[in-house]
Amino acid sequence: MFKTTRRVEFRDTDAAGIMHFSVFFTAMEAAEQAFLRSRGLSVLLHDDGGELAWPRVAAKCDYQSPLKFDDVYEIALTIVRIGSRSVTFGFDFTHDGRAIAKGEMTSVCCRFSEAKIPSAIPVPDWIVSKLRNDPPA
Repeated sequence: MFKTTRRVEFRDTDAAGIMHFSVFFTAMEAAEQAFLRSRGLSVLLHDDGGELAWPRVAAKCDYQSPLKFDDVYEIALTIVRIGSRSVTFGFDFTHDGRAIAKGEMTSVCCRFSEAKIPSAIPVPDWIVSKLRNDPPA
């Protein structure tokens, strides 16, 4: 499990001072990027075959309790599934021990052509190893 914290900024709130629902999706993406960096990865990678990226194909969030301006909240990221061509991350949002929301996001491993057209490919073994934090062989 990977954990990170964020603060509700004024720009993240609606007229009632509550964090807008859409901000949960950008927070999930930020947590995913922090996790990938912690594993020596990124949402944009290059290998001998060229450019790799992870377009999102599904995202959802179930809200349980509000966050307000200036609240500091924690996001716990887990890997729900590593498929042959995709990775699904789970996100648990908490504030002071209180459940705030649960989210999930699935991304597909793609190689980009010179024309920047994505094509789904199997997740390379070296990426799977880093996602699982396996020791080097």
